[in-house]
Amino acid sequence: MKLDKKNILKALEQITVPGEGRNMVESGAIKNVQIFGDEVEVDIVISNPSLQARKKTEVEILKIIHKEVYEKAKIKINIKVDAPVEKPKTNEIKGKPIPGIQNIIAIASGKGGVGKSTVTANLAVTLAKMGFKVGLLDADIYGPSMPIMFDVAMEKPLAVNIDGKSKMKPVESYGVKLLSIGFFTRPDQAVIWRGPMASKALNQMIFDAHWGAIDFMLIDLPPGTGDIHLSIMQAMPVTGAVVVSTPQEVALADARKGVAMFHQDSINVPVLGIVENMAYFTPEELPGNKYHIFGKDGAKNLSEDLKVPFLGEVPLIQSIREAGDVGRPAALQTATAIEAAFEEITKNVVQQTVNRNKNIPPTEAIKITTMAGCSAVKK
Repeated sequence: MKLDKKNILKALEQITVPGEGRNMVESGAIKNVQIFGDEVEVDIVISNPSLQARKKTEVEILKIIHKEVYEKAKIKINIKVDAPVEKPKTNEIKGKPIPGIQNIIAIASGKGGVGKSTVTANLAVTLAKMGFKVGLLDADIYGPSMPIMFDVAMEKPLAVNIDGKSKMKPVESYGVKLLSIGFFTRPDQAVIWRGPMASKALNQMIFDAHWGAIDFMLIDLPPGTGDIHLSIMQAMPVTGAVVVSTPQEVALADARKGVAMFHQDSINVPVLGIVENMAYFTPEELPGNKYHIFGKDGAKNLSEDLKVPFLGEVPLIQSIREAGDVGRPAALQTATAIEAAFEEITKNVVQQTVNRNKNIPPTEAIKITTMAGCSAVKK
């Protein structure tokens, strides 16, 4: 057979590209064939970067040209590897969208007792004071506290008819729409459920409720990293997470695990930042003094170490605990250090939500407007 380009390409049609189902010519792997007397130069591009694939390709080209075209041809093969570029991972929005709910923020802590529910309640009422429409889902199935913190422990969600379907109407307090397993159990009744039962109850409160239009849905997660957390991430398109910790080393070690959970590939939820609770104690009679009972700047240093935003700190003040016990979140107290602390944290959460929605797909673009001097997130 004559040593020309046409015959060489015809012969190369008998060879399959490594890792593909098509022959070299059909796939476009052969980029150029040049002939200089009895010398042949073949330029080829393959996607398999392994040495074995390159050697196999080279041997097959040599054999087929010698066999089918010209036995004494001097062949030079230039193989270029063009492995497919792995697309950068994006923070996927998982779960089924809930009509009317714009941003879903999960509030988490690595361990119990750091004030996660207290921070969640005060963040919710501060958002409501700023003019946002706020929902709060108490997902702490085994230790629901929101009914007490919002002074609605004796309330029961009503049924409403929406488009021919019966839905739960969340209980409303201080401008916050609220659902909790605590509304469906007696105060002295322990919830002894396995994971699937707890997940089913959560799904009912999420999807069988009529939340209406909500700018921010806050989810008060249970402590730790377990079934409930995974169920929430699978069920809802969580916008981002806030991790609460105290400054002490024991709490910080668990907070680190909490951040790591959200950064897992299988979960992949952006962490909007870390809140440091019980940051310091200031006696009423010594307002200029700060006593760092649980350590100093622990959560702030952790946020820098993990490269996540630091959202702010909450001092250890007796009235915060008292306010939660009587069912009126402390951030409702005007012109106080507590109100100022939670306003700063809330503004930072709003700003980080804006940044997250602007920079990480898939999401609907949102914009900042000004509302009473506070950043606002609107569609």
